[in-house]
Amino acid sequence: MINYTERLTLLMHDIVTRVPTLSFIDIADVLVFARAGRSNAEGAFATCHCLTLPASEPGYYFWRDRATKAITRRSEWFVTKSPLVTIGTRQIKYLISFTVPRFCDQSLDRSRKEHLYPGAEPWIGKLDTVIHELYHIDPDMGGIRRIEREDGTYSANCHGDQFFEQVAEMVHAYLATNPSQATLDFLREDFASLESRHGGVIGTSFRTFPSFPQRFIERLPEQPECEADTDTVKVEPLRASTVLTHYTENDVDVRQFTKKSSRKLIRKGAFRAA
Repeated sequence: MINYTERLTLLMHDIVTRVPTLSFIDIADVLVFARAGRSNAEGAFATCHCLTLPASEPGYYFWRDRATKAITRRSEWFVTKSPLVTIGTRQIKYLISFTVPRFCDQSLDRSRKEHLYPGAEPWIGKLDTVIHELYHIDPDMGGIRRIEREDGTYSANCHGDQFFEQVAEMVHAYLATNPSQATLDFLREDFASLESRHGGVIGTSFRTFPSFPQRFIERLPEQPECEADTDTVKVEPLRASTVLTHYTENDVDVRQFTKKSSRKLIRKGAFRAA
């Protein structure tokens, strides 16, 4: 069977060695994983997830009376933190997820980026998505890349026309280096073709599937005073978190994906980095 996330990781490694704008990326800092996504459903083809964001400023939830607008209760103080993901001794800084089979069946036809690739084959849309997600990685590894305007200020929209145009420039630059067709061939096939040719499609996922490492809240051990507090404001204790805050290679699985479902194939310690 074809390990789709492994092939994507190898492709990304080739891209960052050929495209100067992305050359700062060490693919060992990035973990590629697969999420479920039906081809006929709406939604993203891929997503970049940053694990290097610092803890948030302390905060709390609160509830107001609909009539008086006065705060009637609040939660305990907490911060939002990024989970720790380590493979062996290596700390992962970014996750990039691809929805399968939706990503495999992606086409340029009627897409927002179609006009940037006149006359191109449909699979170029998938290459664009791969470079699109890599471009989200911030050179300072401090979050998701901010897009600088011509006047030097930063845009709040990380998916504006300028972003799509810059990604297309990198796609063309990469193809101009004449990369090996063996590196790209898997992108030319849709999901049905991949299943037929290879007998199945597998990919890295997490044992908490369909969940994956995401930001979580953590109660402050020392609760500060709150200006919202009065004798009538009730403080609600935070529920104990049940999400994992540290993932290791033992939390990584390999799953086989089909058109409508998936199943765990390998468990605990079976992760193989590309």
